[in-house]
This record gives sequence, C-alpha cells and structure tokens, in this order.
Amino acid sequence: MIPNTIDELEAALDGQDYFAGEDLIVAIHLALQLGKPLFLEGEAGVGKTEVAKVLASIAGEELIRLQCYEGLDVSHALYEWDYALQMMEIRLLEARGEGSKATARDIMSRDFLIARPLLQAIEAARGGRRPVLLIDELDRADEEFEAFLLELLSDFQVSIPEIGTIKADDPPIVILTSNRTREIHDALKRRCIYHWIDYPTSALEATIVTRKVPGVEADLAASLASAMEKLRAMDLFKPPGVAETLDWAESLQLLHDGELTPALADRTLGVVLKYKDDIDAVREAGVEALVG
Repeated sequence: MIPNTIDELEAALDGQDYFAGEDLIVAIHLALQLGKPLFLEGEAGVGKTEVAKVLASIAGEELIRLQCYEGLDVSHALYEWDYALQMMEIRLLEARGEGSKATARDIMSRDFLIARPLLQAIEAARGGRRPVLLIDELDRADEEFEAFLLELLSDFQVSIPEIGTIKADDPPIVILTSNRTREIHDALKRRCIYHWIDYPTSALEATIVTRKVPGVEADLAASLASAMEKLRAMDLFKPPGVAETLDWAESLQLLHDGELTPALADRTLGVVLKYKDDIDAVREAGVEALVG
C-alpha cells in the first residue's frame, strides 16, 4: 500500500531502515501522488538505487530494474522477438501440413514476444497495480536512448506494429538514477521530480551503521562515520559511499575487532577504496588522521 501522507511515508521508510532527509521524503511523496518519475542524482553509494527497492517493499509491488550501459538500445530495454520459438512454430505448422496456409500473424503475436523491463512495467501496471520501475545509472546510456524515454515516460505506452498499442492503466512508480558522469537532457528532467542525494552527516551515518549492521557498537559506528567523513573531504578519484561504510563495519565484525585503530584501518583500506592511487594518497597523508 502506497502511503498517502508525508508522515506515513516517513514512518514506512524508517520501518525499512532507510533514513531520508525531509526534502527527499517530500520529493518521493510528490512523485508517488502525482504519478511522475523521480529522478535521483548523487555520488555512487549514497542510496539512490535503494530508494526503488524500499518503495517496492513498502508498496508490496514488483521491482523491475533496467540497468543502463553504453550502447543500450530499445530492443534490449523494451522487447525482442523470440526467434527460436517462432522457428519452432513454423516447423510445427509444416509438420501438420499447414505451412502453405500460414501467415505472418501465426508467428507475430504477443506469445512470441520477449518483454524486457520497460514493456514488463507497462504490462504490469494494470488492475490497480503500480510496479516500481528502476532505470538505474541513466548517465551510462546514450543520448539516443534518452530521447526514446521522453515519449515512454509521457504516455507509458508502446506501439508494436505487428500487435498494436500496449498501454499502462496507471503510471508505474518510476525511479531514475544518475551518478552524473554526464549531464542528462533538460527535456527528460522536466518530466520528473528531481532530487540530489548527498552524503549523510557523520551522526546520521553512524545511526545507519548501527541499524543496518546488527551488533556494531555505537562507538565503532561513530569512528567509522568520522573516518568516512575525512576520506570524502580528501581529493580522491572515487570517494567511498555509505555502502562501503557498511562493508567496513561488517569486515571489522568478521575480524572480531570492535575498535578502529590506525593499523586496522590501513589493512582494510581496500574495503572502502577501490583504486590504488586513492589508497596510496590516504597512506601518504597518514592513516592515523582517519581515526584521530
């Protein structure tokens, strides 16, 4: 059930252990009530994708995910014909002696179509259902794919020449995310409710750690959050996100160490930093500064 008020939404998000600021809660509420896509930008690991997962859980709806990448085309995002099944049907028709009477319609119906995420979401948005469609990391896709999305997000329908028009009864819940490796066109953004998700404050991140990683002591969570705040203030190629903070907490639990010491931080830098130059930069600056 989709929450109808901001207070209900805030309580539902908290029940899913998702900590959203007031501005983000308002943005989600407006997107849900207005039937508009929610466009989330921010650094990697700040919880953009998690919004879609949490909303699907709250609404009790299916999560349909389209992971974007360079070269993504419409056929891989919308639908494809099942050529193997079509060939099998042709052979069956020939075996029954009906090959001479067969027409294109015998192998060009909905039964021979493979629905990809976008068509899956349109077909699922019927009978009062509003599935959650996650279009993840849109900035990785090409501008041509953006242009296609403009029409789809306006009407939530698709025309298939051999079959006809397939239209959603109600707009699905659409979440678009971007890590801002390139700018998304203004025309697409105008169709959405926009929100930038920033890194959490040190205090909030410590709370996230204690809620997400059971058994972590409050002092350790605070030390990790403080260390992360210092890492993000450095000139790193890829600053760590909240996901890496949680990985760090779980790693220390696995090592049975409840305290973040300089030596332990140095040995586990690979948990939170994924580039050698970043690790070298932290060590050169002094790992001791992270846990001071």
